[in-house]
Amino acid sequence: MRKLIILRGNSGSGKTTIAKELQNRFGANTMCISQDVIRRDILKVKDGENTLALPLMKELLLYGNRNSEIVILEGIMYADWYQPLFELAVQLYGTEIYAYYFDLPFEETLKRHQTKPNCHEFGEETMRRWWREKDFSDVLKEVCITEEKDRERIVADICDTVLGW
Repeated sequence: MRKLIILRGNSGSGKTTIAKELQNRFGANTMCISQDVIRRDILKVKDGENTLALPLMKELLLYGNRNSEIVILEGIMYADWYQPLFELAVQLYGTEIYAYYFDLPFEETLKRHQTKPNCHEFGEETMRRWWREKDFSDVLKEVCITEEKDRERIVADICDTVLGW
């Protein structure tokens, strides 16, 4: 049965790191859809309500559902702006959605951002502008990931839940 893992949260919370680790762990036929790659690298568009990234992300979600055993969808993806994507996810995957919201304090995301290769591209002021406190989705049943868990524990917990390892 096809499965969808959704990783959402503020900038610098660790979503991309976890998504890459999960993709490596799950191996072949695991598709990762990164909001930043779609928006920044492929389309070169800004995020926002009705962003041009949304239709492509929906198409990639459809493709992943048809062709991949596991799809990982990751990004900030504000709950209101990306609700149509989440509604499509529910239509496609039903109960096989494993949604996680990275609920970390701003200070922790700022500290983690400093360790990223792109830390020079934007700083604290921009991250504060992007910040949304507890931006939970009304569509997804999200499990909170807090700063108490390290990368290895998060990956292990998601693998245990998704595959029963």
